[in-house]
Amino acid sequence: MAKNTSSKYENISCKVLIHSGSPTLYQLKPKEENIGSLKRMTLGEKNLNKINKTILLVGETGTGKSTLINALVNYAMGVEWHDDVWFKIVEEEKRSQSESQTSDVIVYQIFGFEDKPLPYSLTIIDTPGYGDTRGTKKDDIISQRLLDLFRSEDGVDEINAVGLVMKGTDNRLTDRLRYILDSVVSLFGKDIEKNIFTLITHSDGRTPKNALEALEAANIKCARNEKNQPVHFLFNNCQHEDRTEETEVLKRADEITTEALNQFTNFLGKTAPQKIQKTVNVLNERIRLTACIQNLQERIKSIDLKKTEIQQTQDGLKKYEEEMKNNEKFTVEVDEVYKVKEPIDGGMWCLVFYEGAVRCKVCKENCHYPGCTMARKPGHCEVMKDGRCTSCTGKCPASDHVKDNYKYVEKTRKAKKTLEDVKQKYETSKAEGEKKESHLETLQKEKETLEANKTALLYEAYQHVVQLEEIALNFLSLSTYVHLDFLIEEMEKRNDTEKVNHLKLMKSPKSKVETMKDFFEGMQYNKLPQMFKRK
Repeated sequence: MAKNTSSKYENISCKVLIHSGSPTLYQLKPKEENIGSLKRMTLGEKNLNKINKTILLVGETGTGKSTLINALVNYAMGVEWHDDVWFKIVEEEKRSQSESQTSDVIVYQIFGFEDKPLPYSLTIIDTPGYGDTRGTKKDDIISQRLLDLFRSEDGVDEINAVGLVMKGTDNRLTDRLRYILDSVVSLFGKDIEKNIFTLITHSDGRTPKNALEALEAANIKCARNEKNQPVHFLFNNCQHEDRTEETEVLKRADEITTEALNQFTNFLGKTAPQKIQKTVNVLNERIRLTACIQNLQERIKSIDLKKTEIQQTQDGLKKYEEEMKNNEKFTVEVDEVYKVKEPIDGGMWCLVFYEGAVRCKVCKENCHYPGCTMARKPGHCEVMKDGRCTSCTGKCPASDHVKDNYKYVEKTRKAKKTLEDVKQKYETSKAEGEKKESHLETLQKEKETLEANKTALLYEAYQHVVQLEEIALNFLSLSTYVHLDFLIEEMEKRNDTEKVNHLKLMKSPKSKVETMKDFFEGMQYNKLPQMFKRK
């Protein structure tokens, strides 16, 4: 087979020979730089006069995203079967199984080949595979990394296509696949629907009926063709395999992929880009909802502990009411609530705790933990809006917050209170006209205030859910489902039938996410994060 590599690709200097043969394999060595904690690989020089198209690839671990990226890059470079050469831009993982593999979003920029088959340059965003053995916590990190990319000044602000990568061998909708599809689609705003396409790998060229039926069964919102099927393209990426054997089979696989690349890139050329601001809003709102729920759970626990302390004080006052009249040194033992700071495990990058906690120094609350991978200071945290915190009790300014590797932890200790302690606490802040109010009445009012605060916090979390329902392409993901469980339980305690019914309607049908939750708990899918556990 004739070799054309010496002349056709000699101007590509950033290549390293992997091995000679049929085909000759090269590893491309693009310029590598960081966008915050993310990696960007750039091949060639950007021409501002040329159009750029951005593709975001998402899918399950093992679907073949890496080989698909290599195929897109080779196609953009003009590589053809008879060239008998293949370039890899995605580097093979060399880390051990115990280490985090393909753990970050990587952006590939392909410039300088616009006069080849494509009249535009390519930006390909590769996400780590969903559903691997590291569990849902790793999947949540993907959302955070995409948000980091979309919010970065040097990142991405529009997308032409979201490629939902599936295997042609996916022949039914398993709970695992449903979780992955729902998780992927739940990342985006409603305006991205017509930009979501399905890229079928490991294809034999025939219509992937089973994979399409799985998409339909999962009710995935995406672009549709004239037959009302999900718009899909078929790939069989074997171009890197040795061609000295089974040549005709491999050539047929190349023809399937080349045809799909022609169709996909033509489709891409006609597809208008979508600004990703609504998707940023969705990702932010999911983070704020999670932070709100976590904070709410902590504060409900705090309020309940505080109410217990007050009740113990009340009981003591009632029991010894007569003795108190003559004994100013009366004492009662209570479980006193107090807070301490405890260190957390948080990675550090460029002197920033990228897995640190954002805490309010005024409210003494954990406003966002875990999270905030790229926030250099509290004002950049996702739970901040218009310069104020959306999470802490006082909705305090960002300047009242700190980000570091500590979090607040609430504890109780046995403490003795005298009548003077009660007087000092509950009389110093009372107005003159209220001083005749008994200590018991004052304590009761504080309990009622705490309960009112709990209700206000609950309705605040509910509003986050309503907002997310309005803007997200797929509202109900696994984490949101568990949040709904918690909110329904708390709303039922308050007999708020209207909101309970609304939340239950959001959850139906039960089979969609409940079966996923059961599946992952049953398979011990790295165990659901603690935030998903029922309190």
